[in-house]
Amino acid sequence: MQKMKYWYWFASIPFQFNQTKQKLWHIFKSPEKIWNLHKEDLERISIEQTEIQKILNFQYRQNLENQIYAMQKKQIQLITYEDQRYPYLLKQIYDPPLVLFAKGNLALLKKDAVAMVGCRMCSTYGKKIAFQIAGDLTKQGYIIISGMAKGIDGYAHQGALAKKGGTIAVLGSGVDVIYPKQNEKLYDCILAQNGLILSEYIPGAKPIARHFPARNRIISGLAKGVVVVEAKARSGSLITVDFALEQGREVFAIPGNLNNPNAAGTNCLIQQGAKLVTDVDDIREELDLFFEKPLKKQKSIL
Repeated sequence: MQKMKYWYWFASIPFQFNQTKQKLWHIFKSPEKIWNLHKEDLERISIEQTEIQKILNFQYRQNLENQIYAMQKKQIQLITYEDQRYPYLLKQIYDPPLVLFAKGNLALLKKDAVAMVGCRMCSTYGKKIAFQIAGDLTKQGYIIISGMAKGIDGYAHQGALAKKGGTIAVLGSGVDVIYPKQNEKLYDCILAQNGLILSEYIPGAKPIARHFPARNRIISGLAKGVVVVEAKARSGSLITVDFALEQGREVFAIPGNLNNPNAAGTNCLIQQGAKLVTDVDDIREELDLFFEKPLKKQKSIL
């Protein structure tokens, strides 16, 4: 409990920049040591004053045992960067989360996975393809990872569940905070069908805007490939693609109608070298080659 207290505290600090958290870990390798630092110690390692104030703020140090007890009562598990349960692929990225909160089937973190992303205001065609491709990938033995957002994300999860497959939802909120609210039924289905809800944010954390770009690096980092179903020319899904490329993951795109603005991003990805997908075999063949290659670890800030 004592060790978990320090990890929970460290995860709860709302740093403006994740690099601050990574820098502290890189130097001290222990949240307990960071807990015991004084202002002078923190100033010596060139951390912004606003971040120092957060580290020393008593607000984040009180009632930790009660918060951990409440977390455990909700059957939420805390996985640290040092934990053997921490996903191997995620550990290889440049900026891995130091703490993960998980609700559901942790065994899915050890299985081969494909991420699926796309726009929220998707077309009927996009919904159908996301559902179909996710189901077909599930039958091939892959876990489907997405962000449980409205639109393509939700249909990808549903496609996996329809084929009795595994799926992981990575949230931009605490794992006990359902967002968007309209996906409450989907959230319940994921857990009921032995899926997993995952987040780097503490239980109860609200879905604020800056959480979502950050969580996209986890979606791509857990998978060996990312499939983009529909995306506008400027789309949050393309942030996930950028992370995937940085992480050495395969990128796939579903071609779309030239008159559909939701296809502008995916068609552009294909022009730039993403693998064009016409059926699930296009994905499977590339991933089979990927699995044969040794994974090159990114130069990590850890």
